[in-house]
Amino acid sequence: MRLVAPRWFTPLPLLSAFYRIAFGVAPAMFFRRLFAGLALTAAFASALPAAASGYLQCVPFARAASGVDLFGNAETWWSQAAGRYARGDEPRVGAVLSMPGTRAMPHGHVAVVRKIVSDREILIDHANWSPIGGRRGQVERGVRAVDVSAAGDWSQVRIWYAPIGDLGLRANPAHGFIYSDGVSGKSVGDAPRWQMADWKPGNGLSAIAAELSGK
Repeated sequence: MRLVAPRWFTPLPLLSAFYRIAFGVAPAMFFRRLFAGLALTAAFASALPAAASGYLQCVPFARAASGVDLFGNAETWWSQAAGRYARGDEPRVGAVLSMPGTRAMPHGHVAVVRKIVSDREILIDHANWSPIGGRRGQVERGVRAVDVSAAGDWSQVRIWYAPIGDLGLRANPAHGFIYSDGVSGKSVGDAPRWQMADWKPGNGLSAIAAELSGK
């Protein structure tokens, strides 16, 4: 038995009525808007790599600036450095200040010592700490880091936080310092450390090299 639709059944008008009720527009307009939205989404997605290139994490920045050739999350650098680099609680120019993961900072943080101000204060260069201009992943140079530990061993630090224009209100735990060359007080001079060591950036780190060069 073959079913035959009654003559009054006209699917296109019914479909048009459905789209008008469900979406408030005719089918042709609905699909035009749908495809326009998909095209806009694709264009936005293609622009993401360019936008992301201006975002720097602390790890690749510290690696390039210090010459300490470690990888992985910042929280792992202290244990990774064991047996490969000297470590200690004395700040030295060019050393990496290593900070463990915390609830507020689960992946830890690393920064490079730029200048020794006193036994309890240094200036550091680092990336992805303060949001600047509403954006994360920015580089800060020559900002303050102060030892606030009771023992004076740099196990607790407060670091300059740009949004408040002062040291951060929270003290952060620190492992200590990782030394790339073990020479106390050695200055890296005006040129970036990676440049002095003839280090060549790779793996998409050209943005870091440009930032370290001040370009």
